[in-house]
Amino acid sequence: MNFFLETVRAMLLSLWFNLESLVFLVVPRKRKNISGEVVLITGAGSGIGRLMAQQFAALDTVLVLWDINQEGLKESARLAGAAGAKRVHHFLCDCSDRNEVYRVADQVKREVGDVSILVNNAGIVTGKKFIDAPDSLIEKTMEVNIMAHFWTYKAFLPAMIANNHGHLVSIASSAGLIGVNGLADYCASKFAAVGFAESVGLELVATGKNGVKTTIVCPYFINTGMFDGCQTKCPSILPILNAEYVAKKILHAVLTDQVYLMLPKSIYLIAALKNILPMKQGILLGQYLGAFNVMDDFRGRSKKQE
Repeated sequence: MNFFLETVRAMLLSLWFNLESLVFLVVPRKRKNISGEVVLITGAGSGIGRLMAQQFAALDTVLVLWDINQEGLKESARLAGAAGAKRVHHFLCDCSDRNEVYRVADQVKREVGDVSILVNNAGIVTGKKFIDAPDSLIEKTMEVNIMAHFWTYKAFLPAMIANNHGHLVSIASSAGLIGVNGLADYCASKFAAVGFAESVGLELVATGKNGVKTTIVCPYFINTGMFDGCQTKCPSILPILNAEYVAKKILHAVLTDQVYLMLPKSIYLIAALKNILPMKQGILLGQYLGAFNVMDDFRGRSKKQE
C-alpha cells in the first residue's frame, strides 16, 4: 500500500473512531460477561482491594486474593464469599519479593487454574519529601508499586497470551500523570506503572493478541486511609473520592474494556493542560488548585487501621 492510500485510510479510520467515541458518550457500551473468570487482586486485605473483591464476587467469579495481612485477607475472603463469589482463595504474598510472587503464582496455577483477570492494586506511600525519605522506604515503594507488576505479568500473562483472552488492570494514580509536591518516590512508581501498562498493552496490540485487554486506573486521593490527613482546596474540582464509588467505576471500566479511567473527570482536563500550558502557567494552576500543599497534613494509614 503506497503512502497516499495509507494516508487516506488513516484519515477515514480516524474520523470513524472519533464518531464512535461520540456515540458512546450517549449510548452505554455493552458489558462483557465475566462469570466463572479467575480474578486475582493484589493488596486485597483492605481498602479498594477489598471493595473490588466484593464487586467482582457479585458477578459469579472465582476470586484469588493476595495480601501480606492475614487477618485482613480472611475478612476480605469472608465478605467476597457473602457477596456471591463462585469460589474464594486467599494467599499470603509479599508482592515486593519477586521469588515469593513466582512461588505463590505457581501455587495459584496448581490449585485454582489460570488467572484471566489480573488486578495489580497493592501499593504503599511514604508521604515524605524526597530528601527526607529513607533509602529503604524509597526502594520498598518501587518494589511494591511497580516492580511487583513486572513479576505478576511475567507469572500470569503467558497463559492469557496463549488463550488470547484476559484482562490486565493497573491501579495507578493521578500522581502517575502529574507530579505532586511531597510525593516524589510515589509519583515515580506510579508514572512507571502507567508507562509499563501502556507499553505492554501496545505489545499485545502489535502481536495481534486483541483478546487480552488492559485498563489503567488513575484516581485522585481515595478515602481508604492510605492518604489520611491530605486535604483538597477545591473539592468541587478535585474531591477526595469515595472508595465504594471508585471500586464500582473500576469494575465498570473492566466490563466495558475501557483502557483509561481517570477519577474525577477533571483529571482528564488537568492532565491534558499539563502538556500544552507554559510551565509557569501550569505551576500557577497547581498553586490555585492547592496541589502544592495537598500533602502538608499527611498522616497516612495507622497501624491500627492496617
